[in-house]
Amino acid sequence: MVKKIAVQMDPIERINIAGDSTFALLLEAQARGYEIHYYTPDRLSLRGRDVLASAHPLRVRDVKGDHFDLGPPREIFLREMDVVLLRQDPPFDLAYITSTHLLEMVGGRTLVVNDPAAVRNAPEKLFVMNFPQLMPPTLITRDRAAIDAFRAEHGVVVMKPLHGHGGAAVFRLMAQDANYGSLFDLFATSFREQWVVQKFLPAVAKGDKRIILVDGAPAGAVNRVPAENDIRSNMVRGGAAEATALTPREQEICATIGPELKKRGLIFVGIDVIDGFLTEINVTSPTGVRAIKRTGGPDIAVAIWDAIVSKAAGLEAVG
Repeated sequence: MVKKIAVQMDPIERINIAGDSTFALLLEAQARGYEIHYYTPDRLSLRGRDVLASAHPLRVRDVKGDHFDLGPPREIFLREMDVVLLRQDPPFDLAYITSTHLLEMVGGRTLVVNDPAAVRNAPEKLFVMNFPQLMPPTLITRDRAAIDAFRAEHGVVVMKPLHGHGGAAVFRLMAQDANYGSLFDLFATSFREQWVVQKFLPAVAKGDKRIILVDGAPAGAVNRVPAENDIRSNMVRGGAAEATALTPREQEICATIGPELKKRGLIFVGIDVIDGFLTEINVTSPTGVRAIKRTGGPDIAVAIWDAIVSKAAGLEAVG
């Protein structure tokens, strides 16, 4: 039985509760009577084989500007928690990777969601490349000759960082674009790793659909329509949320990737689909739960916690 949970997240005072999926999970956890402990990633420690955190008891309420109360901090052993939510936002850098290694050592009957090893091994823009048949033409590279050939084949393309998030540094390059050389130089000096070059999908103007999968099954969706004069549909970049339903093609996508998500212990996943093409599989800190509910869809926080409780019960039975 789930009684005590810990949440590893960004500073709670900075979140926008209107669109924050972690906050939705916390509201549901509190409604179920769970004891909630909150900490930021910098408060995580490893002492011998024990993973600890300096955590605050947390109470939440759905009131903008007055959405939480913290108790005095105390050191907790994460193995004493029933569930740990890994919910900090990217960047997916060495600090993030280190936290997945630490959380992987918690073990025992404590369920970490999403599974930290799976999160580490499934970067959103690389993991999706396991399903090329579902994607638009996509190239992962930093080699200019390869990009030149890809552009010659596909014309208008999008270029974005491999480990970017929230729509940052996403550019559309026209078939003949005087900015290409400068943009290539900027990316080459800014990012040591490869980046993503993808055929541009004009239908993004009608929306980029965020679909939430819970334990491998689709649970709800929201269509995110870009602001005028922007190709980015992320709601943090001004995208507007619209109610939507899954098309047969989107159901096919979910059925194809769902078993792999379930096998990897990725309970809460958000995928992005444009015009029937899968573009990303988000496993670090997916969003969309509150927008889906606000546009008339289900309260996916309930489904996520139901799945977590079922998984945790399985761990307890084994233990």
